[in-house]
Amino acid sequence: MDDSHKTAEKIRNLAIIAHVDHGKTTLVDHMLKQSQVFRDNAAEMSQDLIMDSGDQERERGITITAKVTAVEYGDYRLNIVDTPGHADFSGEVERTLNMADGCLLIVDAQEGPMPQTKFVLTKALQNGLKPIVVINKIDKSASRIDEVEHELADLFLELAIDDDQLHYPEFYAIGREGKVWSEAPADTAAQADLTPLFDAIIEYIPAPRVERDGPFQMLVTALAWDNFKGKYAIGRINRGSVKAGDQVALLKRDGTESRSRVADVFMSHGLAKFPVEEGVAGDIIQLTGVADAGIGETIADPETPEALPTIEVEAPTLRIYMGPNTSPFKGTEGDFTTNRQIAERLGKELETNVGLRVEAHDKGFLVSGRGELHLSVLIETMRREGFELEVGRPQVVTTEIEGQIFEPVEEVVIEVPDEHAGAVQTEFGQRRAVMKDQHAVSGGLTRITYEIPTRALLGVRGILMTNTKGTAVMNSLHSGYQPIGTALEQQRNGALIAFETGTSTPFALQNAEERGTVFIGPTEKVYQGQIIGLNSRGDDLEINVCKTKQLTNMRSKASDGVVQLTPPTIFSLEQNMDFLENDELLEVTPSSMRLRKRELVPHLRKREKDRERSQV
Repeated sequence: MDDSHKTAEKIRNLAIIAHVDHGKTTLVDHMLKQSQVFRDNAAEMSQDLIMDSGDQERERGITITAKVTAVEYGDYRLNIVDTPGHADFSGEVERTLNMADGCLLIVDAQEGPMPQTKFVLTKALQNGLKPIVVINKIDKSASRIDEVEHELADLFLELAIDDDQLHYPEFYAIGREGKVWSEAPADTAAQADLTPLFDAIIEYIPAPRVERDGPFQMLVTALAWDNFKGKYAIGRINRGSVKAGDQVALLKRDGTESRSRVADVFMSHGLAKFPVEEGVAGDIIQLTGVADAGIGETIADPETPEALPTIEVEAPTLRIYMGPNTSPFKGTEGDFTTNRQIAERLGKELETNVGLRVEAHDKGFLVSGRGELHLSVLIETMRREGFELEVGRPQVVTTEIEGQIFEPVEEVVIEVPDEHAGAVQTEFGQRRAVMKDQHAVSGGLTRITYEIPTRALLGVRGILMTNTKGTAVMNSLHSGYQPIGTALEQQRNGALIAFETGTSTPFALQNAEERGTVFIGPTEKVYQGQIIGLNSRGDDLEINVCKTKQLTNMRSKASDGVVQLTPPTIFSLEQNMDFLENDELLEVTPSSMRLRKRELVPHLRKREKDRERSQV
C-alpha cells in the first residue's frame, strides 16, 4: 500500500445514496473486491455486505451508520461514503454528504424512485454534488428500465438546483454480480465488471474544491474509537495540510476554543486504516489526539482559527420516555440499571448520533429521534450492552409557529397485492390519511401514496401486516408540518392484564385464550399489572394466569388430560412499541421484553383513569 498522499486532482470523494434495499452496500462490496483492496484468498472476497459491520446491520439487512472507505483505481484515490437508505437514519446522510463532491444514486430497476430516493437526492443536489445514476437489479423479471428512466428524469426536474444537475450519466447494473454497463445490455448474463463505473467516477465527479496552500481547516463529520488510540476525528480537509505532532485549535459549537496536538494522521484503505505522514486538502482523514472533538466542530490552524459552518440536521419528529426499569423484576436480568448509568450512555450516544435529542424528564429522559426505527435501534443496542430500561409510547414532537401548534406529516408509499388494496384504504381512511396517488405497478401490485400525520401512523405497520397477510411494503418520509388536528380514537383493543404475581399455568392460559390473544407461554414468571395478551373486546380485562386447577377426592391431576395451547404471539421490539397506549410501558432487559401498565396496582390504575376522565 503506497501511503504517500495524492494531490487533490487525483482524489475523488463520492457518496453512495439510495432508498433502502436498492443495493448500495452490495455495490460497494464489489468496488472493494474489484479494486484489489483484498488479497485473492482473503476472507472478505467471499463475504457479502462487508461494510455493514454492526450486528444489527447484518441482522436487519440495512445500513444504520455511514461508513467511509477508500480504494485505489489507477493513480486515483476514490474515497467512498456508504450512507444509510432508511429515512430514520437521514441524520447520517446529512452529516456525511459534505465530505463528498459527487454521488452515485442507486435506483432499483423494478421499484424505481422511492421516498428516500427523493430525500437523499434533494440533500445531494443542495450540497452541489455531481450525480451519477446507476439503475440496479436490471436482471429482475419485473424490471422496467424505460419507465424508471422517465421517473428519474421527472424527479431531477423537480429537485435540481441548477440546469447542470439535469445532465447526468446513467449506468445499468447487477450489483450483486459486480456488473455495470454504460448502455442497457441485451443479455444480462454477458461478461462485465465495474470498469465503466470507475471510469465514470474519474470523468464526471470533480476533484475536491479546496485550498491546497493555506492554514489547516477541517470539519469533523464523524467519530470513531478504539482502545489503542482513543477517539478518531474524521473529516475532509477543507484547506491546507496536517501532520502528526502539529498543534491545532478545536473550535466548539458554543464558540469556545481549545488547543491540542495531533497524535496521528490516518487514511482509509478498504476496511482498514493506515498512518500517513501528512493529510492534504481534499483528503478524508482520521486524526487522533483531539480528545474533545465533536461532530460539526472545526479543527483548524491555531494561528488562523476560522470555524466552518456547523452541520445542520433536521429536527426529530418522534420521542419516547426512557428511564430505569421499575418493574418488580428490576435488577434481575441486566448489569446497568440506574438513572446515572443510562444518562452516561445517552451522553455518549449524543456524540455520534446527530439526529438524536435527550432531555431530563421525571425519573428518566425524553429521547427524540427521526422515527421508530431510529429509536428502536438505540434501545436494542443498549439492551445488548446489558441495560435494563422502561420505555413509553412514542409521541410526536410538535413545534410552535406564530402561536399555533404544528405536527409532523409523513408521505407514505405502500405497495400491496391488488386483492389487499381495499384493506389498506380502509385502515388509512380510519386514520384520516389523504390519498395523493394510486396506480398499478408490475407484478399485480398497487402502489398507493398517502399524506398522514406522524401520530396517526403509529402502530399501523403491525395492523397492515395482519390485514394484508404480510404482503404490504410500506415506506415513509417526513414531508413537513401542518396545524395539529383532533385526537384520534384508540385503534387497538384492550389488554389482558395479569391479576397477581406468580408463574403462569397451562390451565389458566387456556382460560385466557378464550378472552383474546395471549403473549406468554406456560411456566413464565409474571407480575401484577403485566400485560399478558390482547383482549378480544375494547376494554382492559384483569385475568389470573397463575391459577391452578383445584384437585378433589373425585379427580386427580393425572385424569385432567393434556392442555392444548396455541403458541403465544411474540412481538419484536418495534411491534411492542407500536402496541403501547399512553398508560402503558415496555420493560426492556437483555433477556426479556415485557409489556406492562404504568400503574401496576388495580385500584391505583382505576384512580388514575378516573382522574384523567375528570380532566377531560
